[in-house]
Amino acid sequence: MEYILGYKLQVMKEKKKEEKSSKQESLRQKLQECEKTRDEYLAGWQRARADFLNYKKEEAERIKQSLEYARKEFILRILPVLDSFDLAEKEIPKDLRNNAVEGLLKIKKQFQEFLKSQGVEEIKTKGRRFDPHFHEAVEQVEAKGEESGLIIEEVKKGYILKGEVIRPAKVKVSK
Repeated sequence: MEYILGYKLQVMKEKKKEEKSSKQESLRQKLQECEKTRDEYLAGWQRARADFLNYKKEEAERIKQSLEYARKEFILRILPVLDSFDLAEKEIPKDLRNNAVEGLLKIKKQFQEFLKSQGVEEIKTKGRRFDPHFHEAVEQVEAKGEESGLIIEEVKKGYILKGEVIRPAKVKVSK
């Protein structure tokens, strides 16, 4: 009887061991499934985060381009005012310049300084070689003693904004 009881105890211990082992195996499988799910969620989150960071960079670049475009358009709308000041200054005889005229010329200077602070530069013309990237020829003039292709007169100033020609200079070129 002792033998039978010992055997039953042995069988019960083994059965408990198997149940415990089976339970451990089940828990291991659940843990592996949870780890797999966790890794999938983590990878998805990392992709979403990378996509969001790329989106932010692209959106910042789009905003920057929009601001540059708006700035360029604003400057192009101011340039005719500066052109009018240039024409007026050319037409005023030196002997008629009084305080009022000098005041207007100071306003012109302020416009020029503002444009310079925004990165706008005048295109140099007089005495230089014609360059179609920067100049627009409005007339070819016969000039004695001048080399062909030189700019003789500037009809309308041209401007560059941060290395980009926003308005070519209109010039007269020697034949």
